[in-house]
Amino acid sequence: MPTLLIVHHTPSPTLQAMFEAVLAGATNEDIEGVAVERRPALAATAVDVLAADAVIVGTPANIGYMSGALKHFFDQVYYPCLDATKKLPYAAYVHGNSDTVGALRAIESIAGGMGWE
Repeated sequence: MPTLLIVHHTPSPTLQAMFEAVLAGATNEDIEGVAVERRPALAATAVDVLAADAVIVGTPANIGYMSGALKHFFDQVYYPCLDATKKLPYAAYVHGNSDTVGALRAIESIAGGMGWE
């Protein structure tokens, strides 16, 4: 069964609401045959990513960058997953009051470096 991994950092009520909306969409009863796993960014591991068929990451924008928790996730999984997850489908959601573009650009840079699409 295909697995969708949702890696999130949800320190605010708004991000919690966004996470819940993503989760509700991913687990909608009309979607059959997909297992949905969710992990806080500080708890997600390379094993989680290697077992996934697609990944969604969620983060606040902190001073124009992704959260430290999500950056830590990418740091932990980068080399163990680099070759094994080429072409892994991914999506991202970002919330912030300023420079969400910078946070998204950083995610795209790392995911692109890993070969995720």
